Amino acid sequence: MSYQSIDVRVQEGIARVALSQPEIGNPFNEVFCREWALVADELALRTDVRAVLICAEGRYFSVGGDIGMFAKNLDELPLKIRHWTANLHMGLARFARLDAPIVAAVHATAMGGAVALVAGCDVVYAARGARFGSAYTSIGYSVDAGASYSLAARMGIARARRYVLCAEVLGADEAAAAGLVDVVVDDATLLAEAERAAARLAGGPTRAYGEIRRLFRKSLMQPFEAQLEDEAQGLSKIAATADAREGIVSFVQKRKAAFTGK
Repeated sequence: MSYQSIDVRVQEGIARVALSQPEIGNPFNEVFCREWALVADELALRTDVRAVLICAEGRYFSVGGDIGMFAKNLDELPLKIRHWTANLHMGLARFARLDAPIVAAVHATAMGGAVALVAGCDVVYAARGARFGSAYTSIGYSVDAGASYSLAARMGIARARRYVLCAEVLGADEAAAAGLVDVVVDDATLLAEAERAAARLAGGPTRAYGEIRRLFRKSLMQPFEAQLEDEAQGLSKIAATADAREGIVSFVQKRKAAFTGK
């Protein structure tokens, strides 16, 4: 499929998902919100996607919410927000349910909902010159795009709450210290480094990755005994996969495992 606001290319097991409205700063506008859900559905149905790399084109990673769009009719905005977030949030929920791990490569500036989207990724690479801004309260708004969950999961509740309430803007090293970013690299090598990480993951046990992603997503949301049972059931299910069998056999034979994602 082709999209207006997102460029999607799948090659060698990696889905490269690029925000592609560079002339207007890759905003979270009506088109993007709708298409984010469509992209999630496309990737969920593909059998050749074993890792996802999220990046962006242009001077900004994303300016976040499209303030110009918000301002067009303030009286209708509450209803429109319900429509836009219905698509955006469904897309985010379906990305979270993929087996394929998600790597983000953030350059320049990411604001608001874009930071929340990045925080929900499994591995976040940032260019040394990147900046991460919580813009919500600067315009008198609360959060969306899963910010209250993904930021808290990465930074801890108290640090995430302060970040949002105080409308902080963090440099790459500050974001890494806070847990928002995993790896800081030189601007010139950002995409290459992130692509290498995605390629490593694309060569791994995709079904096991999916089970691990699901377990960690609910790890603090249910009693410990329930989490133990989910781990046991998940492990039993994964033990029946071809990759799990290959992992055991290759270990015994003292060779590198050749995972196929099945």
